Amino acid sequence: MNKLVLTTLTVSTLVASLGCAAAEELSGTLKKIKESGAITLGYRDASIPFSYLGDSSGRPMGYSVELAGKVVEQLKKTLGMPNLQVKYNLVTSQTRIPLVQNGTVDLECGSTGVTAERQKQVDFSYGFIYVKGQLLTHKDSGIRDFKDLKGKNVVTTAGTTNERYLKKLNADEQMNMNVISAKDHGEAFLMLQSGRAMAFYMDDALLYGERAKAKAPHDWIVVGTPASREIYSCMVRKDDAPFRDVVNGTLAGVYKSGEINKIYQRWFQEPIPPKRIDLEFPMTAELKEIIAKPTSEPAK
Repeated sequence: MNKLVLTTLTVSTLVASLGCAAAEELSGTLKKIKESGAITLGYRDASIPFSYLGDSSGRPMGYSVELAGKVVEQLKKTLGMPNLQVKYNLVTSQTRIPLVQNGTVDLECGSTGVTAERQKQVDFSYGFIYVKGQLLTHKDSGIRDFKDLKGKNVVTTAGTTNERYLKKLNADEQMNMNVISAKDHGEAFLMLQSGRAMAFYMDDALLYGERAKAKAPHDWIVVGTPASREIYSCMVRKDDAPFRDVVNGTLAGVYKSGEINKIYQRWFQEPIPPKRIDLEFPMTAELKEIIAKPTSEPAK
């Protein structure tokens, strides 16, 4: 199925077409899921509001997790497996791609940006958000853009494209920053709050997620000319078109029906668990464009 067909199909036609595909001989991930009776979803434990652990149940939740759940529901119909078992496997910025590649994780929907380099290693679904690299800092820090970071401690998350960009910027512009690489977004924000860093560089949506956790969220501001732009997508194994098409077909149906608007509002514009925090992050024009015309290409 090509992009144009997927984005113009009605939901009912989509389900029917996928059902026909399931009647054919299965291969790749679809065959693996059918034979094992289970699908393994990769999740992040601290990527609010995309994928995180939010309560005592130990089960991941979030915007990306809910979209992955939609794929699972479609697979139950496509493969005729109403009792399909769902397993969860924790991934990090460093392990997410290898675990998809080696078959440990079948589908990773978290906070992974599409890049040309990553497309050589895995395949990506249609995008589900558009993010821009910015800075989170205290409102009284005096930092308003990247030029203000000279000689400062700046934290980012290890294993991310943001980390690579920040280190390159530091070297190219001779900014004499002390770049600190935290193990995850939560640790990075703790370093910022404790004063170990003056700014936290990451994708804007994730920064708003961390900001919302603070005792006084409005003491923290997101600033800076966007330094990078990425589209987050779900990852699947390379060259597994049948499985990727099911994922894309599911997302296309969610977009075309308008259900995506309610899902987005639930996670970005309403109080979310566990502490009923509100990100105050309205849908951007770029995401609206992706919903209208789905893509799996890197952001420009």
